[in-house]
Amino acid sequence: MARGTHLYVFAYDIERDRARARVAKLLENELVRVQKSVFEGRMTPTAARRIAKKIGREIAPTDSLRVYAVTAQGIDASLSIGAAPIGEKSAFLLF
Repeated sequence: MARGTHLYVFAYDIERDRARARVAKLLENELVRVQKSVFEGRMTPTAARRIAKKIGREIAPTDSLRVYAVTAQGIDASLSIGAAPIGEKSAFLLF
C-alpha cells in the first residue's frame, strides 16, 4: 500500500433517487465501483473524511453511509470472487 494511504470501502443506502445519483457520481470520480452502492479505493484518511463529509451533506437522516478503512492485514485476508473490478490488483488474492 502506498505510504499514508489505506484501502477504503464506501457503502451507502440512500432512498431518494436524486441524492443517490449525486452520491454515486461523487464516488465514481474518486473510487472504483464494485457493487451498485459499494465503492473502494486507496486514499489518505483526510481524503476519505473529505468525501464522507460531502456525502453527509447530500443524504437524509434516514439514509446511511458506511466508510471502512481496511488494514494491510485485512487486505491479506480478503477475497474477491466474481466480476467486480479491482482498482489495484497487487494487494489482493483473487480466485
